[in-house]
Amino acid sequence: MSSNIEKADPRGREPSLCESVAVIAAVAAIVMFCVVKLELDAHIPLFICILLVILLGLRLGNKWQVLEDGYVSAVNAATSAFFILMMVGIMIGVWMTSGVISTMIDYGLAILTPKTFLIISLLICSIVSLATGSSWGTAASIGVALMGVGAGLGISPGMTAGAIVSGSYFGDKMSPLSDTTNLAPAVSGAKLYDHIKSMFYTTGTSYVIALILFTVITFSINVSGDYDPARIVEIRKALASIQDINPLLLLPPIVVIASTLVKVPAIPGMMLGIVSGALCGMFIQGESFAGIIEAAQYGYTGSVSADVFGKEIAEMVNGLLTRGGLQGMMWTISLSWIAIGFGGILEAVGYLNVILNASVRVLSKPGNLIAATVLSCIGVNLFVGDQYIAIVLPGRLMKPAYERAGMAPYMLSRTLEDAGTLSSSLIPWTTCGAYMSGTLGVATLSYAPYAILNWVNPLVAIVFGYLGLFVFYSKKES
Repeated sequence: MSSNIEKADPRGREPSLCESVAVIAAVAAIVMFCVVKLELDAHIPLFICILLVILLGLRLGNKWQVLEDGYVSAVNAATSAFFILMMVGIMIGVWMTSGVISTMIDYGLAILTPKTFLIISLLICSIVSLATGSSWGTAASIGVALMGVGAGLGISPGMTAGAIVSGSYFGDKMSPLSDTTNLAPAVSGAKLYDHIKSMFYTTGTSYVIALILFTVITFSINVSGDYDPARIVEIRKALASIQDINPLLLLPPIVVIASTLVKVPAIPGMMLGIVSGALCGMFIQGESFAGIIEAAQYGYTGSVSADVFGKEIAEMVNGLLTRGGLQGMMWTISLSWIAIGFGGILEAVGYLNVILNASVRVLSKPGNLIAATVLSCIGVNLFVGDQYIAIVLPGRLMKPAYERAGMAPYMLSRTLEDAGTLSSSLIPWTTCGAYMSGTLGVATLSYAPYAILNWVNPLVAIVFGYLGLFVFYSKKES
């Protein structure tokens, strides 16, 4: 056999635009019908979509190895995110059994009121995430405690989670320590601080709108219908009946925040939080080493007595504290794994690239470019399930169009974050949506309407683009 015979190309033909649109529409219909209409978890519907895309990819002439490589490479790229999810589950379990969360809830109930809670939660999470650059770390530490405080004050879990997510993503988006804040300008070719200054126009406006809307919600809707000062006293007594409330138990969250401020990577920082929480549990709560390990694996189970505090108080407090652990995060990890792998197959077959390339070719006006970028980022989050890909893929494809229009590189990076970063937590099957839901204990679609910053910011970006407000051009064009 001749050695000059070339190996057959394992890739099939590129799908047409019509084929690509039809497949994406079919996938969207399947997932939306199952999740929204039938109220099912997204795991198996996504598996059905994987099967559909595999069959269609083979029909286009792709070899199995191409599809498998697409899945595996996408999942491999997200391995660190999966490990962080595991660490968060372990940390919450350890903090629960150590009394860290109970102490934070107790102090929060002593200070906050229903009329100040949502706005204060938004501001606290904004400050912490701005200082640390981590929405995930903010939600896993301060956010979990605020969920407990909100429940004690009689505030809807969806509202509380929405305020936490809004604040967490404001800081994550604006902090120079954030990974996405550095990724977006790297993709577009912008300077980091030009990128951050540009975001102040869209994100700053959106944040003011979020503050106004949270104020309106607080004072016009009966968020405190279940609020009873005597009930707050009983909740605090119930917490103190099963765990010591001690200011030293605030050390683990301080350790996590401080480690981020001094630029310790996320995983070692969480390890420090776990170790400090475990030490607090053993030396302050008197927990055994085996008890700490059990909580890290399976989470903590609240044990407030219904005979002493009544059924309602016992069920509420036990419900707040019964959570965490490695196993408790497996639902979230499995969903993220499936969704990201599915996105890898979609990209390997070429459906997303075909649609995005077709969009770029017909765009020239700034308003249309910005709107197309926003929709592309949201679309990639919907079908790939990962905010990093939702920044990188549209960024790579849109960059030439922005250059042709003479727009500054930080216009592209700003828009990638306005949509790619902020929409990620509003979709149940993205890594961010699954993480926030799993960490805060609230379904993504329940908190999404109240994650005001996250859905207002993409709209503001589009409106500013069409009005020509704060649209910047490169110096050579101006």
